[in-house]
Amino acid sequence: MDYRLESDSIGEKQVDSNAYYGVQSLRGKENFDITGKHTHREMINALANIKKACAIANNMAGVLEDDKKEAIVYACEKILKGEYHDQFITDMIQGGAGTTHNMNANEVIANIANEKMGGGLGSYEYIHPNDHVNMSQSTNDVFPTSGKIATLVLSNRALDELNLFIKSLERKSEEFDDVLKMGRTQLQDAVPIRLGQEFHAYASVMKRDVERISAANEKIKYINMGATAIGTGINVDPVYFKNITPIISELTGFDLKQAKDLIDATNNLDSLVEISSAYKNLATNLSKIASDLRLMSSGPKTMVSDIILPARQNGSSIMPGKVNPVIPEVVNQVAFRIIGNDMTITMCSESGQLELNAFEPVLFYSLFESIEIVTNALKTFRINCVDGIKANREELKRDVELSVGVVTALVPHIGYRRSADIAKESLKTGKTIKEIILENKLLTEDELQEILDPVSMTRPGIAAEHLIKKKLRKELKQAKKELD
Repeated sequence: MDYRLESDSIGEKQVDSNAYYGVQSLRGKENFDITGKHTHREMINALANIKKACAIANNMAGVLEDDKKEAIVYACEKILKGEYHDQFITDMIQGGAGTTHNMNANEVIANIANEKMGGGLGSYEYIHPNDHVNMSQSTNDVFPTSGKIATLVLSNRALDELNLFIKSLERKSEEFDDVLKMGRTQLQDAVPIRLGQEFHAYASVMKRDVERISAANEKIKYINMGATAIGTGINVDPVYFKNITPIISELTGFDLKQAKDLIDATNNLDSLVEISSAYKNLATNLSKIASDLRLMSSGPKTMVSDIILPARQNGSSIMPGKVNPVIPEVVNQVAFRIIGNDMTITMCSESGQLELNAFEPVLFYSLFESIEIVTNALKTFRINCVDGIKANREELKRDVELSVGVVTALVPHIGYRRSADIAKESLKTGKTIKEIILENKLLTEDELQEILDPVSMTRPGIAAEHLIKKKLRKELKQAKKELD
């Protein structure tokens, strides 16, 4: 391999002669071989947009010549088209608060721009990584801003998938609206509920997650560009300072705002903890739904068996015919990972010192992973599980008929004590609640049918209407008797 010789404040180093990265990127690659994963694609794109915006703003301020601005813009646009991404060689987790990430971008952009202007790779005779590409910037404003922009891109994709998941749950809610089943509390029979109501509740909690994530997205739209090293804006021209955030907003399509207190925005990461928490909330709720579906489909012959999940693959290498709830299981595992990532992000925010937080690299690594894996989990949960769920209608109907839980609906009509005695008798003899009521002539067949109607038992106010009607019928009968 042919090499060129580059130098930095550490000393000289050989760099692949065909590489668009430079000596500082290469040092970072060698120092931080941690995850085996290089800069995230969306972070590369965010860096390119930021560097493009900085060149434009510096040119507007009169501190960067037209030809240099055009060359830097050209280089950034190449990167935004997907070119040169393989030249971003540094690990996502690194020391130095993201300096290697920033310098990797500076060197790649400088070399593309330099080549455009007729220079050679690594010579930087026309465009220098620090003097021109990094002009009016610091890693300490570029890195968190690029991370926030990448987060917004990924978060919008997650929200799109989450909204599709909600629609899937709502369709199931409508499909199962007429399916009566026993509700359960503490894994014991409680009172009847419609299967559609359960799925509607799942959709409701997911809608709150949309609200939480959307609100958190708004918080990270405040960026610290113009802050440079610690928030004081050292080495920044006023024209650049005024225009940099609006230009980045225009290039990215996000309504970004310059933080009012740039020192605060440079050393505090609470908005990133907040969005991580929103995704932890989503993961927690998704995992609860997944666990419910696993439980409701358990058996299928010897346990609950309320619903039938789509069969996705063989469940055992030794037991023929066994099918496992693999999609809900993977959703559970995704939730566990996200909850762990949230703890990492929390510790990163807490551990920052004085004017800078040095732990943003692992924070963004964890946050990107959380958002991407929950997006993928939502997709497979929707397509490979929820959309294909079937209700075990006959089993559910039989469960309701055999359960003593329906006796709760009779309490307003025959009293708590008598209802409790009937429940005990049903458990002891195996007779249904309906059979015991009719045998003892406590209610008529028509009254029972009205009281135990699925809508009556699962919608607030309906039972009260029945009591009022019963009272009116009694009063009417008494009045008729008195008239006769």
